[in-house]
Amino acid sequence: MAGQRRDAILSVSRWMRHETATSQNVVGSSLALHLTTSVVPDQPSLQLDLPDPESDDISTMEFLARLEQAWAICDRFDLQTEIWRGRILGAVRDREKRGGEGRGAGFLQWLRENEISKTRAYGLIQLAEAADAMLTEGALEESSVNQFSKRAFMETAQAVPEVQLMISEAANEGQEITRKQVRRLTDEFTAATSPLLPEEIRQRTQENLLPPRAVAPLVRELAKLPEPQQEDFRKVLRDEPELDRIKDVTSTARWITKANESGAAVRAFQQGELDLDKAMQEAQRLDALGLLADAVGQAQALESAVLKLHTSWRRLGGLHERLWVESGSSTPYLRDVLNALQSLSGATMRVSLGELAGGKRVRLQLVEESPEQLDPPPLA
Repeated sequence: MAGQRRDAILSVSRWMRHETATSQNVVGSSLALHLTTSVVPDQPSLQLDLPDPESDDISTMEFLARLEQAWAICDRFDLQTEIWRGRILGAVRDREKRGGEGRGAGFLQWLRENEISKTRAYGLIQLAEAADAMLTEGALEESSVNQFSKRAFMETAQAVPEVQLMISEAANEGQEITRKQVRRLTDEFTAATSPLLPEEIRQRTQENLLPPRAVAPLVRELAKLPEPQQEDFRKVLRDEPELDRIKDVTSTARWITKANESGAAVRAFQQGELDLDKAMQEAQRLDALGLLADAVGQAQALESAVLKLHTSWRRLGGLHERLWVESGSSTPYLRDVLNALQSLSGATMRVSLGELAGGKRVRLQLVEESPEQLDPPPLA
């Protein structure tokens, strides 16, 4: 296994050198990047020399190529600022942990004052931590960060250590790193070394008999399944290590995952003793596993929509009642609006499907029942 991983690393490293050399020969542009200082000291501004869109002296190919280079520079500039924003946010968070009450109230207040969402803040902190980890481990030099686009760096940070090392070495050599390169390299390494695959598939991938772009999705789908199902699929692939079988197994594994995830959230399945695994096996024998996965997914979506509908219906009903009490004969126009809303806020809803449905209307009757009126779900 160690020998296979070494061969895979050498193979993808050779590909990456070739890919980068090719991309560097595509355009020899005179695009220039200037970091200048404005009137206020210590405030650099980014300036790019863009081609004139009205000029006839430049071909369309060169025009677009120079714009792509300008866009890449912006990506790299964004990456640097995003990393530093993450470090700033991490410092604010850590300071709050040290001197605050320990509940993060000061950090959240800082985010509100600077109009930064909590999700974005923690995403930036994770980016900065990934950058610091790659720099601290010594694989990536500080100046080499400029060789990455923003999305390429984020893809690299999420890759396995072996891929991170190969990407870092390429960046240290001055090669520009794109997201496409990182993804392709990750797919090649995964397809050639993943223990989730049978030996036959790994070997054929290393010999370039199977495309990594088809094998890598198989690995991702197998990783979501329990070990017994993984072994069943590996047996199928040992017997027939061909591209068509790989695609079939990938689709089947994806449907099983989708059905399992959706089935766990469908409340209708909690009303009786159902065996979804056996149902999926039967559907697979009928070559209808995809249909079952879609049906379970639609059931989950429908239940979610009903829950949202019930919440909005109750809220509208409460608002309608309050407005009706406040209005009267002196507000006829307001009463007209409330009368129109009655078709949505009452126990029976009537909603038009619009002209595309031929003007048909849907009538729904909402009746709230107490838990005692429903069959209780089985206890585990």
